[in-house]
Amino acid sequence: MDFRYSQWDDTMLRDMNFLKNLLSLYNRLLLMTDGNVDEALQAMEELGERFGFFNEKFTLEDFKKRLREQDAIRDVDGKTVLTRTGERMIRKDSLERIFSDLARDSAGEHRVPRTGSGGEKISETRPYAFGDSIADIDFLSSVRNSMRRAGGEPGADGSSLSEEDLEVFETESLSSCATVVLIDVSHSMILYGEDRITPAKQAALALSELIMTRYPKDSIAVALFGDDAWEVKVRDIPYASVGPYHTNTKAGLQLAQKILGRQKHVNKQIFMITDGKPSAIHENGRLYKNAFGLDPKIVNKTLDEAVQCRRKKIPVTTFMVTQDPYLVRFVERFTQLNKGRAYYSDLDSLGSYLFVDYSQNRRRRVQ
Repeated sequence: MDFRYSQWDDTMLRDMNFLKNLLSLYNRLLLMTDGNVDEALQAMEELGERFGFFNEKFTLEDFKKRLREQDAIRDVDGKTVLTRTGERMIRKDSLERIFSDLARDSAGEHRVPRTGSGGEKISETRPYAFGDSIADIDFLSSVRNSMRRAGGEPGADGSSLSEEDLEVFETESLSSCATVVLIDVSHSMILYGEDRITPAKQAALALSELIMTRYPKDSIAVALFGDDAWEVKVRDIPYASVGPYHTNTKAGLQLAQKILGRQKHVNKQIFMITDGKPSAIHENGRLYKNAFGLDPKIVNKTLDEAVQCRRKKIPVTTFMVTQDPYLVRFVERFTQLNKGRAYYSDLDSLGSYLFVDYSQNRRRRVQ
């Protein structure tokens, strides 16, 4: 076989990295514009003029052409829209962004602290029982048992194994998990010029991509909550937008429980991303709301859902993307009643927190 060598072209690598960074910026802008391709490209053009992204050799039109060649965008009725491929590219980019911030092994594996069939073998052994796989037999221990049973008599070489001599390796049981991600889309998620909804969407997209590609036996669902709560498909997460809503946390938790009630997974959990205290509930067919302080009626009705989730053995992990004192007080009480977990997470590390907690919580089997 002949090999041909040529001089290393460093410019080719730089061009590849440049294009990769450009695509990552474009995907980020798509999330910020709620999936509006034309707005994202216009923002790229403005940034390109300011920072010199584009020149005569590579223009914005060249970038658009690449997106069309990759089937990432398509022109429909005079508008440029995302394709399924483009939506998948956003999820993959979100996953890569968050993984780049994690230690290589921090995501861990999906093992549970009990033994059973399936999974990786561990060093502990136990007596063979009917139905155990032959592949799990510890032959060294089994032969040793046979020799010990023969009492060292002539011919006691372990060649006459009986069922009582057999030992099998224990294995770590791998459980499945159903997860619902609740995203707060109340007005405060973009209040005072701070964009909290984009990191929330990126984290949800990355976790969805992780589960769908690495843990296909798990399930992932996403719901948004404002004045009310509604479920969205994973592919629709980029298009989610903040509205002039209050924070009906109770409705979000009720919907999450309903979604999980349809699942047959051993483990069930809720991840809730929010930046505001509960400020609304439905009462007698109307929306009761109070944006000031902690309204006892709203808080108590919402805390009831924490208890309901605990009774159903559904832990709730709350990710607070602000340190609002009212929110902290509520979450502390909520977490205590639910026996769940809570994190204050800055926006840059939200996805990392989400990934690590998902991995750790997947290791436990809810009895």
